[in-house]
Amino acid sequence: MFGQKQYDQAQFNDLLSQVEISKHDLNALVLDYLLIEGFSDAAVEFARETGLPADVDHAQVAERMEIRQAVEDGRVEEAVRRVNELDPEILDGNAPLLFHLHLLRLIELIRTEDLDAALAFATEELAPRGAQNPEFLADLEKTMALLAFPDLAKFADDSPAADKPTLAPEALTLFEEPAFEPIIALMKRSQRVKVAKELNAAILENQGYGMETKLSGLVRLMAWGEEKLVEGSDVVIPEEEQRKGRAWADAVLSGEVDC
Repeated sequence: MFGQKQYDQAQFNDLLSQVEISKHDLNALVLDYLLIEGFSDAAVEFARETGLPADVDHAQVAERMEIRQAVEDGRVEEAVRRVNELDPEILDGNAPLLFHLHLLRLIELIRTEDLDAALAFATEELAPRGAQNPEFLADLEKTMALLAFPDLAKFADDSPAADKPTLAPEALTLFEEPAFEPIIALMKRSQRVKVAKELNAAILENQGYGMETKLSGLVRLMAWGEEKLVEGSDVVIPEEEQRKGRAWADAVLSGEVDC
């Protein structure tokens, strides 16, 4: 590309080594991570040792983390109740989040094989929201598919207490088709973690904090920058190498890898 300077690996490494990173900034990143992720005691101690200011409301942090844990444990009804006690506006003003929580509650009812309650909940709570918000319908349809394929729900469940069914070869072949991947994903623990993070972000925003750790934001920026570098490069880079940074970033941001 005209006007674009090319660097070899040695030059790039040399430039990278010249970048100065402030210890204060690094400490601030760590403190932010500790606070956002709920390690309030560690945050206070870290702030004391590094000289950073830290006005920590331990009760507030503990409440937020207990709500987050409730969602990750599948106790969605409890989480919704506690959020409403904290501030009803958190859910009242966020229709997608409330829908995702209700959807997760439906998934948990399916997980426990309480199918009558699942159908009633879907009819009374989710169907009206889907009618009012067409963008919710696709997710609702995927979740309802778990009711149509009860063996699929059991097969996909990765919770420790899950009772895995023995599937016939033809059923196993069917469930391994790409069309079932997004449905299977609903029964994974990662779905709970995803909704828990979404709720945690909403609570943080309500309390005047950032919606995610600054470190997570830097991971996103790194992945975006890597993609832009690859797009603007004339160097042929293997596909698997091109996406390593994005794959790592996705793993970090999804909770599969701690950052």
